[in-house]
This record gives sequence, C-alpha cells and structure tokens, in this order.
Amino acid sequence: MPFANIKVPQAALTKAQKEEIVHRITAMFVDYFSEVARPHTMVLIEEVPDGGYGRADEVLVMPQQYRAKE
Repeated sequence: MPFANIKVPQAALTKAQKEEIVHRITAMFVDYFSEVARPHTMVLIEEVPDGGYGRADEVLVMPQQYRAKE
C-alpha cells in the first residue's frame, strides 16, 4: 500500500489545497505503480501546531499573513 505522510504548519493550507495534495500524490503513485495502486493509496496530511516544530534551534510560529484563508 503506497503511503505518504505530509506535515505542514497548522492553518497553512485550505481544505481545497489539502484535497489537491491528496489527488496529486495519489496520481503520482498511480504513475509509478499503475492504476492498481489507486484504491490502496493512503495520503495523510498532518497539521503541526504553532511552536510544535523548529529549525536551526529556533521554534517556529506561523505569521498571520501566511495562514490560509478558507
């Protein structure tokens, strides 16, 4: 079963953007493994809350201007 786990900052994507990611990743797996992979493909999009991730020893918080507008 093909499986993709995508982690993004909370509120970074709209529902429509998440749906598009699911469709595109599923299509990519189908391109690699053929149509038999489609019904078995799992795409998990996890939203990480502010302060729950960091880079270069800095805890990150998503600025308001980058938050998705539903």
